[in-house]
Amino acid sequence: MPDYSWINFRINLEKLPWTTWVRLGECVAKCEQIKNVPLKPYLKDQLHLIYLAKGLHATTAIEGNTLTEDQVRDLIQKKLTLPASKEYLRKEVNNVLEVCNEIAIEISKGTFGRITVEKICHYNKKVLQNNVPHDEAAVPGKIRNHNVVVGNVYRAPDAKDVAALTEKFCTWMNSPVFVNEQFPFHFAVIKAIAAHLYIAWIHPFGDGNGRVARLLEFAILLSSGVPSPVAHLLSNHYNMTRAEYYHQLDRASKTGDPTDFFSYAIQGLLDGLEEQLRYIQHHIMSVCWRDYIYEEFGKHRSSSSVKRRRDLAVRISDQPTALDKNGIFILMREEYKNKTERTLSRDLNKLMKMRLIVREKDKYTANKTLILQFLPFTAALSTSVGT
Repeated sequence: MPDYSWINFRINLEKLPWTTWVRLGECVAKCEQIKNVPLKPYLKDQLHLIYLAKGLHATTAIEGNTLTEDQVRDLIQKKLTLPASKEYLRKEVNNVLEVCNEIAIEISKGTFGRITVEKICHYNKKVLQNNVPHDEAAVPGKIRNHNVVVGNVYRAPDAKDVAALTEKFCTWMNSPVFVNEQFPFHFAVIKAIAAHLYIAWIHPFGDGNGRVARLLEFAILLSSGVPSPVAHLLSNHYNMTRAEYYHQLDRASKTGDPTDFFSYAIQGLLDGLEEQLRYIQHHIMSVCWRDYIYEEFGKHRSSSSVKRRRDLAVRISDQPTALDKNGIFILMREEYKNKTERTLSRDLNKLMKMRLIVREKDKYTANKTLILQFLPFTAALSTSVGT
């Protein structure tokens, strides 16, 4: 076998910069936050749907599929309508979705098992099934028997060596090198990225290698115990930074050093986790704020004006931007149709007195910082400690 020096089945973790290790630690912490945060079932389902769509869109768009992320979301919900000429796009995304679901079911049942050549070939066969267009020389689910040059730049290993390299890859993936009881998630991320990189390098199939690499990466992350939305983040990162993705792949193969690729991937994972946390925090904030409004109005004797002001506080809170009186009147047209502007002004003043809304110039917005921020330490002391 020729000397494929960059495919050496070794990762020198000591070469990873300390900043990358810090980011990986941040990834672990944020992943734990996401895993343990209490969310209403509909919000969990919504989060799963959003990032499943992002993952499916990413892993197919990077190969040229032109469906938008919104269309992929509609496809998942079986609401997508396409002309016959574009049905192949649906088939390609459905194939990847089918593999994702298969992986998730196996993991939930505890039957995912080891990474094998048969499993990798199965993934390749599935992503190219249903007459999805692919290279004429490729046989879905079969190790290639012809030489390939990727992007007119990267010459993959000779066909005669691919089967042995793929076997060696699977042995390496299943070895103790990726097992660490003290830092299981850290090493799961390293393993997932390494799997992606080596499938791209070995290029075991005539077509569909990128999709298989990203599916294997997804499977390793999901099997490590991360929430399903997190397992799609790397694929989305590669698609969102496509030029840099190919640059990092090319550089790693030329230098034989995957350090920069790991740093690039881990930074993208961290960015994706931060985005997910912002999404979750926004919804938790909305729920807590609405509960606070109802709690405050629960202190008042029930009346039509109390209900109207409570509803006004809730509706203002739901708006993405501040509103002036005219905007609020339009928003609450039904509630104020028989009321004067004076009534609206009185209600707004009452809400400001209750500190539920604030006014800046002539516009009003919810005062959500009331439950978001702690008081300064000295101020907090002054309210509770007597002299």
